[in-house]
Formats: sequence, structure tokens, C-alpha cells
Amino acid sequence: MIASIQGIVGSSGADHLVVVANGIGYKVFVPVNALGRGEGEEILLHTVMIIRENDLSLYGFLSTGEREIFERVISVSGIGPKTGLAVMSTLTIDSLRNAVASGKPELLQRVPGIGRKTAEKMIFELKDKLKGASGIISTAGTADDVNMDVIAALTALGYSTSEAQAAVAALPNDAPKDFEGRMRAALSYFISG
Repeated sequence: MIASIQGIVGSSGADHLVVVANGIGYKVFVPVNALGRGEGEEILLHTVMIIRENDLSLYGFLSTGEREIFERVISVSGIGPKTGLAVMSTLTIDSLRNAVASGKPELLQRVPGIGRKTAEKMIFELKDKLKGASGIISTAGTADDVNMDVIAALTALGYSTSEAQAAVAALPNDAPKDFEGRMRAALSYFISG
């Protein structure tokens, strides 16, 4: 099993990076927060190798906590690795925890491909699994809620979910914490990018 991979970003796609390590290019599917890496940049990804009948795929994350949460999400019956990756790209770890802990399926339904029944099943099956996860932060994240509102507003303006997520992921650490300021900063991402 490949637990991690360290190398240079060779290229990137809509949902993956090609990481070149020791002359071999590994295609690693990653969440949106890892896609901003440029070619030639050094990267360390904590990976999960998924083996299926006709497929062998690597899924990579910037932290072991993210990898642990991904593994717990895909342990839910009916949630495959692509949907698990969509969950990790759409929701922060704290947002996921809050949605599960508060029993709010509508928050999970923001993830492309997850309907009401699947969201309810995720809440039921993850309630106990997320309690001990190392990637879980114990405090509620109001910034995460603001980010979700910014993503929703950007998609309402016609941007795709992945474009909106990339804009929010690109916000600097010193970006305003209020909705209006974060929205303005996210829109400037599209103007400057």
C-alpha cells in the first residue's frame, strides 16, 4: 500500500495532480485545496490506494487528518472514493463535523451527487466514526459557514462548484472574515486569474 508520496508536481487536471517521484509520474486524485500547486513545486501527499476490479487509484491529501476523514467518509455504504473526494472538496473538516453532529443533511446536500437520503445515511453512519478522528477540530467554525455561503453565492452567479471552491481556497489567511469581504476577495480571484 502506498501511504504517502513526495515529489514534484509534473502537471494537474480538474481533479488530480501528477506527482513525479524518482522519475515515475503518479496520477493522484486530490481535493480542491491541493489543486493550487504549480508545476515544479515540491509536494507531500498522504495517500489512500483504492483497488477495484479494473482500477487502481491513488487519492492524496495535504494532511494525515484529511486522509483519515476521507477514509471514514468512504466507509459509509454507497459512498465511493469519487464522492468522498467531492465531500472533501466541498466541505471543510469542521463543516462536515458540524453537519453530522447537528444532524443537518442540507449541509451535506451541497456536495455534488449527494441527495437527501444519502446525506441522512451519512449522518447516521458517521455520527460515531467522526468523534475520534484526529482531523476533527472541536470548535465550531463560523468562517467555514461563511465560506460555504460564498461558494453558494458564486455558484448562483454562474460559476461552477469547482471554480467557486478554488476561489475560496485561494483566499489569503488575512482575508476578511465577514461574508461581504470574503465575497469581494473571491470575486477578485476571477478578475486577476
